[in-house]
Amino acid sequence: MSARSDMDDVTGPGVWHYDGQSALRRSALLVDEGETFRLAEGARDTGPFLWRDLRANDVDTGQTSYGLNGVGGWRIGFVDTPEAALAAKLPKRQRYGRVVDRVGLWPASIAFAAVAALVVAIVLQTPAMVARLIPASAEKRMGDLMVGDFGKRGCDDPAGRAALAAMLKRLDPAAPDLDVHVVKLGMVNAVTLPGGRIVLFDGLLKSAASPDEVAGVIGHELGHVRHRDVTEALVRQLGLSVVLGGMEGNIGGYTNALLSTAYSRKAETNADTFAIALMRQAGVSPAPTAGFFRRLGRGGGRAERMLAYVNTHPVSSDRAKTFEASAAKGATYRPTLDQTQWAALKTICKGTPQESRWRF
Repeated sequence: MSARSDMDDVTGPGVWHYDGQSALRRSALLVDEGETFRLAEGARDTGPFLWRDLRANDVDTGQTSYGLNGVGGWRIGFVDTPEAALAAKLPKRQRYGRVVDRVGLWPASIAFAAVAALVVAIVLQTPAMVARLIPASAEKRMGDLMVGDFGKRGCDDPAGRAALAAMLKRLDPAAPDLDVHVVKLGMVNAVTLPGGRIVLFDGLLKSAASPDEVAGVIGHELGHVRHRDVTEALVRQLGLSVVLGGMEGNIGGYTNALLSTAYSRKAETNADTFAIALMRQAGVSPAPTAGFFRRLGRGGGRAERMLAYVNTHPVSSDRAKTFEASAAKGATYRPTLDQTQWAALKTICKGTPQESRWRF
């Protein structure tokens, strides 16, 4: 700001002005000086200001006002429409919506939807590659974290552990990295965790009619381990949460659930195929597993206990038919365990308190 003699001949269009330091609205004349301008307010001037530092604000009381880069609250507005030569130096106000305003709402919506679909497709396909890049040590650490309270309920009867090891060796002898345990929980369930961890619930063993039913379930979980399905699902869920996070809550949640479910079904089908291949190679009949799935679908008289498996593994008549159809006609099958081993496995949790200190 500088003082000026009232005798100076000052001309220019009238503007109103806020200096950004007070709420006082001032009246001034805008004096154009080529690359710069100044504001003449009675006996004092403010400025000079660079034309290129002006920015157009939204419409203010029917007219466009202008701010000054780097100075908060600074504004000017013209009392009358400026002449063409002066107007050419003023920055143009950005149209609301920019691209949307230019191309129209519906074309822009279609274009944005196409881009969003492409991004979602990439997110859905990428996790399989990303999961395989995660080191086995990191995946194992994730599994350790997810074990949680299971470790307090682990069953470690020596005879039962030996029977479980015999079943694993029969099913997949070339799998030294497997970590399969039984926990004392009454639900009919089995879960796969990152890092090759498989957890069988004691309720599943008690509900099984034969060791071959348990073998089919374990073979299915082994398929998830070999395909790294759990790690891939975690990566995919993270990616979908990020991509769909900007959508309206319900829409984003429903879309996430539908996409996740579609890929979960694919993983379950692949795990079934893997289990059938293991059982065929080991000479274990898949028919008992088909019967197990049918009982789960009907509830088997223990609906509440069965529900746990149904919630985490889609049980359907189609899955039962797939296992049943995979049984080779005329093939000679041998049970995965003898009667003594099977009895030991079913009672692996005998004597195990509900809060055992045994850990994985």
